[in-house]
Amino acid sequence: MVWVPLLLVAYVVAGVGCVRVCRASLAAGPHATPGGADDLTVCEAAYLAGGPLRVTDLTLVSMHRARRLLLAHTGWATVVDASGGDELERAVLGAIGPGGQSPIPAVRPVVAAAESVRLLAEGLVERGLAVSEEGRREVAAGVRAVRAGFLLTLVLGAVAALLVPAEERGLVVAAFALPLVGSGLCLLIGRVEVYPYTRWASPAGQRLLSGLSSADPLTALATRGPAVLEPELRAALRG
Repeated sequence: MVWVPLLLVAYVVAGVGCVRVCRASLAAGPHATPGGADDLTVCEAAYLAGGPLRVTDLTLVSMHRARRLLLAHTGWATVVDASGGDELERAVLGAIGPGGQSPIPAVRPVVAAAESVRLLAEGLVERGLAVSEEGRREVAAGVRAVRAGFLLTLVLGAVAALLVPAEERGLVVAAFALPLVGSGLCLLIGRVEVYPYTRWASPAGQRLLSGLSSADPLTALATRGPAVLEPELRAALRG
């Protein structure tokens, strides 16, 4: 019965991984009572659909369409009108700097890390529409733990099968099947149920996003990303 200790290790590792990913997925899906789709601003929709960088892209394109900013297909942003604007627009202008011109790849991460974007995210988390940074880390760590448990169980099962006589291998395979199947199912759940929404939006946030119409160009950009833009703007954002 030299393979029994290997089986116990497989059960422990698989069990810990499965518990971790289940707890993380529950914590990442706060229960909220969402209202209608009008409860989301276009910037909030951008965060839920694509995170801070999507909010940045939305602000850049919005300023470009309002002729307050020029986004060149070469990947440079030039300030046309530096007056007024909300906190997000002021973050863009601050990232571009006093020279009034800057490469867009240098602007995007600065705006994404701005206080205004952080406050937007915190507000969505408080309303139960977005997943907190800690929740995203826990979910990712849980999925990694399940994946590691699955692979380790597979290796331990193969080693155990080689350590026993041929007539006992059927019993060994059957014994290792339970932790292997459990890890596989948890990994599948993590991929299918968790990742579609826990990168940024909670289930409640996803329901609000699904109710938004993409008829408006800015809303389409917020929910679907730069792929909906004309080629010149797509080239500008790619830098």
